Amino acid sequence: MAYTITRLCTDCLDTACVKICPVECIYEYAGSSPSHFRNQLYIDPEECIDCGACEPECPWGAIFQEEAVPEIFADDIALNHAIRERRDEFKLATYRPMPQPTPDQVAENKRKWGADPSLTSARLAAKYKHEPRKRA
Repeated sequence: MAYTITRLCTDCLDTACVKICPVECIYEYAGSSPSHFRNQLYIDPEECIDCGACEPECPWGAIFQEEAVPEIFADDIALNHAIRERRDEFKLATYRPMPQPTPDQVAENKRKWGADPSLTSARLAAKYKHEPRKRA
């Protein structure tokens, strides 16, 4: 199973995961339809070797093993898979050093996307794994 980058990466675009990825399977959207693909990083699920190196590197807690993606972010799995059909709209992400986000920034980002800001990535995955998705 591949890893998935969720919407917790949106507008953060921290590339610490890119630096550590041994197979260069992390991409950025470079197309002209931002209404479909958010401003975030994406993992090509066919290129990902499931090594898990990227997950702990993400300071935003945005990366999950595909089967552990919290239910509230389930749509993000399909977005990561969709880059396969639209490869010409993506470019390989390059590492850019960025300042570490503060715990308050990470909590606010989780709150923004409807996740409990006090939970770690593992607890977030466990808490939201089987809960029904909340509709707006």
